[in-house]
Amino acid sequence: MIRSLGPNFQIPPASLQSLVGLTILITVPIYDRIFVPLARKFTGCPSGITMLQRVGIGLFLSILNMGVSALVEGKRVKTASKHGLMDSPKAIVPMSVWWLLPQYMLSGISDVFTVVGLQELFYDQVPESMRSMGAAAHVSVLGVGSFINSALISIVQAISSRNGGEICLGDNLNRSHLHHFYWFMAGLSSLNLLVYVWIAKGFVYKKVVVEDDTN
Repeated sequence: MIRSLGPNFQIPPASLQSLVGLTILITVPIYDRIFVPLARKFTGCPSGITMLQRVGIGLFLSILNMGVSALVEGKRVKTASKHGLMDSPKAIVPMSVWWLLPQYMLSGISDVFTVVGLQELFYDQVPESMRSMGAAAHVSVLGVGSFINSALISIVQAISSRNGGEICLGDNLNRSHLHHFYWFMAGLSSLNLLVYVWIAKGFVYKKVVVEDDTN
């Protein structure tokens, strides 16, 4: 994609990941200073929304993120096909790299809800004597998710290459059907959200006992 920023500077591809971190830095204060006070007026909850609702919103945003990614990648492939670049994976597709900005921003906003919500949940809802275990469990969830994601990629690769067919997620990005993989992840994330909602409905928050020293 076109990565020019001015006449003499090209945006390094790896630096695009920093957009997620920048989005988190911008979104967290907006969440705390604007979203929470507004939500508190409607819900009466001190934190605006509950921890489980926060995680659920983040999971929904991850579905939206995969959908946006699929649409953008589909447009990129159509642009490459229009200009006869399907078999030229190293050629620059005449499409601005800033088309990728929405999906990176959605990824950051999703992390603000899901990852931070999980951290709050594991820290606040476990017994005080097990809070260190709760923090470890929070990190473990992210690690297990990364392993599962790697396994899914391997499974998709194996299934798509069976019987000598065209390999999905191959070396030629223009023919890798990455947008199909994004739609697959969107469907899987939707199923994940349904399971989460079903489990969350049975969750009982830990009761907090406040000692009253007044006479």
